[in-house]
Amino acid sequence: MPLPSAGMLMYRIPSRLEVFLIHPGGPYFANKDQGAWGIPKGEYNPSENPLDAAIREFAEETGFIASPPFLPLGEIRQRNRKRVTAWAFAGECDPDQLVSNTCEIEWPPRSGRKLTIPEVDRGRWFSLAEAVEFMRADQHELLTRLEAVLAAAKKG
Repeated sequence: MPLPSAGMLMYRIPSRLEVFLIHPGGPYFANKDQGAWGIPKGEYNPSENPLDAAIREFAEETGFIASPPFLPLGEIRQRNRKRVTAWAFAGECDPDQLVSNTCEIEWPPRSGRKLTIPEVDRGRWFSLAEAVEFMRADQHELLTRLEAVLAAAKKG
């Protein structure tokens, strides 16, 4: 059973709602675009606070700092059965300034050779319609929840 994950969905509303998504690094995702993007997230140990983990993972994968207030988006289950708890926050960043940590993978698979890759190779702002097109399908629910949370906050 995979460890639980926690992540952050940064949003802004310049004239319409936009979300910041990241594209995974490495050779496996090099030629994948639509359906490959997602929120910055990562695994955490059961003893760790999930919100603290989400803040940490956002910084590690983007080089940007997540700032409160954090809006809870709840938990989703991805196709790989991974549980992801997410929060949203209003923020701003220049995707060209993204700096990701690195990780080591075996590439090609089962070759025994190790390759160091950035966890994230780029980030981008998307309208909600674009996000649905480019985001992993198993994370779409986070967009729906973000819209609902923002609508509720607007009503007061």
